[in-house]
Amino acid sequence: MGNRGMEDLIPLVNRLQDAFAAIGQNANLDLPQIAVVGGDFLPRGSGIVTRRPLVLQLVNSSTEYGEFLHCKGKKFTDFEEVRLEIEAETDRVTGSNKGISPVPINLRVYSPHVLNLTLVDLPGMTKVPVGDQPPDIEFQIRDMLMQFVTKENCLILAVSPANSDLANSDALKIAKEVDPQGQRTIGVITKLDLMDEGTDARDVLENKLLPLRRGYIGVVNRSQKDIDGKKDIQAALAAERKFFLSHPAYRHMADRMGTPYLQKVLNQQLTNHIRDTLPGLRNKLQSQLLSIEKEVEEYKNFRPDDPARKTKALLQMVQQFAVDFEKRIEGSGDQIDTYELSGGARINRIFHERFPFELVKVQLAAEIQFFSLTGLFTPDMAFETIVKKQVKKIKEPCLKCVDMVISELINTVRQCTKKLSQYPHLREEMERIVTTHIREREGRTKDQVMLLIDIELAYMNTNHEDFIGFANAQQRSSQMSKKKAAGNQVIRKGWLTINNIGIMKGGSKEYWFVLTAENLSWYKDDEEKEKKYMLPVDNLKLRDVEKGFMSSKHIFALFNTEQRNVYKDYRQLELACETQEEVDSWKASFLRAGVYPERVGASETEENGSDNFMHSMDPQLERQVETIRNLVDSYMAIVNKTIRDLMPKTIMHLMINNTKDFIHSELLANLYSCGDQNTLMEESAEQAQRRDEMLRMYHALKEALNIIGDINTTYHLDAGLLHPAPRLRGELPLFRPPDLGPEARLLGHLLLVGPRWVVPPLCPPGQVPLLIPLGPHLRFLLGLTVLLLVFPGKS
Repeated sequence: MGNRGMEDLIPLVNRLQDAFAAIGQNANLDLPQIAVVGGDFLPRGSGIVTRRPLVLQLVNSSTEYGEFLHCKGKKFTDFEEVRLEIEAETDRVTGSNKGISPVPINLRVYSPHVLNLTLVDLPGMTKVPVGDQPPDIEFQIRDMLMQFVTKENCLILAVSPANSDLANSDALKIAKEVDPQGQRTIGVITKLDLMDEGTDARDVLENKLLPLRRGYIGVVNRSQKDIDGKKDIQAALAAERKFFLSHPAYRHMADRMGTPYLQKVLNQQLTNHIRDTLPGLRNKLQSQLLSIEKEVEEYKNFRPDDPARKTKALLQMVQQFAVDFEKRIEGSGDQIDTYELSGGARINRIFHERFPFELVKVQLAAEIQFFSLTGLFTPDMAFETIVKKQVKKIKEPCLKCVDMVISELINTVRQCTKKLSQYPHLREEMERIVTTHIREREGRTKDQVMLLIDIELAYMNTNHEDFIGFANAQQRSSQMSKKKAAGNQVIRKGWLTINNIGIMKGGSKEYWFVLTAENLSWYKDDEEKEKKYMLPVDNLKLRDVEKGFMSSKHIFALFNTEQRNVYKDYRQLELACETQEEVDSWKASFLRAGVYPERVGASETEENGSDNFMHSMDPQLERQVETIRNLVDSYMAIVNKTIRDLMPKTIMHLMINNTKDFIHSELLANLYSCGDQNTLMEESAEQAQRRDEMLRMYHALKEALNIIGDINTTYHLDAGLLHPAPRLRGELPLFRPPDLGPEARLLGHLLLVGPRWVVPPLCPPGQVPLLIPLGPHLRFLLGLTVLLLVFPGKS
């Protein structure tokens, strides 16, 4: 492809780098480039160290100057100023404490004496902190290097000194780690002239030891003495050439050694690499553009101060909020969280698990015995008095149910307003209005709930079809037989942790539990093949257990009312769940199996005392007490069934559906009445920043695709390969070697003193000389200055 290819392809990648450098790391594109990695990366000068990657872009131009991307438009003609600007820009990002940063500095150098080439100069693998660098500087640098060299489109220029064991080379170690097949690595061996007498690097340079697909190139750099003595560049190049031609181990490969050959290889390798990776790069750019195009469409004609836009946005936000709220309540939509229950599902659990559990916890008091023993009340009077007291106790769980639903509704409102984060004032006002409405409905709903209880208290319907009746009050045993008939019915299955068994063996253990109306069984796993134990639920009750200091799980316990061991030698079986909601759900399931919570406090004392007293009653009185108990149980079951049915309907009508209607019909009017619409629709700083970033990325991607499209006029992208367009013989460009004027010679002298660049080398006719970057920390790159100086009048 030659120099024509370099002129087309390398500037293409330079323009892509500039396009995406403007948007930081967001694009995360794997651009084809060469990254320099080596062990001799500490600078010879004091206080100068590469702490940020330097992306050096060399551009063939008729004028000569440098330009940084971060201060575009400012031209640097004094390269000492360039060095100072690099240090200043590094300190701006990393601070002055010698820290490092992976954010690159982009520098473009224009000169008539260079070929187009791009290299990334990376910090060296320093192992000892310099100055006040952090102790982990080695690991920080390694992480930075990995960000570049792990990318498949990055060629690795691995620099290793010949006078050290190649097996211990940091550069080759990193290259081998990220490129085990050696497909992307170009080896450079320096300090060949400093090897011990009688030794050589022939096997390495012939690619026999630690072979790389792209091979090794040897170079001879100037020593520090040569640099201090300002040894002539021509003499340095001649000395390098003489070294390879005269050394018995290298003379047969002298034409493939030295800095001139290195510049030729870099030229060809980067060009071919760009050619091979460009089709894949274009596909990746297109994919990224498609992924953000829909969002960017909303931003293209965005005008922050347009009243019409604000009005339209307000309408859209209110409509979207109404839709989201309804979907969360109904549990529909495509954005429902699969890891957490939606608002509607949680409210459903309150209605059908938590609330029934709270109702059953309302236990019969000991008034039954009192009314029967005193003889002051007939069975009818005792029944009515006890039922009314029990119905009044239902008020508390009913009000608690309303409070739980309100809490879930308010939480659902907050979840729905998260999408309004771009308008913080609107979000705050919308939350306030809807929450205030819910609180207003709270009073009305609780009044209606109290009305339901008062209705139950107003009249005892003993003619209800489900009421057991006085004639059948003693047929309680028939219910037990029904329970046994349904004994095989599975009420619940799930994982539970047995918390108090196996403590000596290392702690709690999880089992698969199966609860039926008669038994609680647990298995090794959910395949239910290996049963561990089966526990009858008769005479079982449950109680809460406080969490341990180190435990994050919620615990409840099963125990036997007859003071017997529940399981082996254990008085109680402690079962643990991850959340309190799971515990409540399991408790509700145990209630269906007839396992009730224990009585606490005075009720328990009364129960124990009355039970003991019942043993001393005469049989007739005992039968009378049992009859009243059965009657109360039967009637309270009817009341509980009615309340369980009416409570969800009442809350849904007066609170949930009413809130939906309010959001649809009145929310917008309330927002308009709040005051200044401009303040309400004021955009957050984060949203403005995100919009700007998305627009910059969109335009950068479009520009990058246009840049790649430009090359189609010269090359064809098909079948994943880049092919040159056919040319006639007469069309092949020819270049005469440029003359080196006094300015270029002065530039070369300056660069030898504070080297970050090198100047053009001896160059065959028809080719443009190449300028290669010189890191102040790279000893081998110091030698490249020799390569790049032009010898006037020679070919």
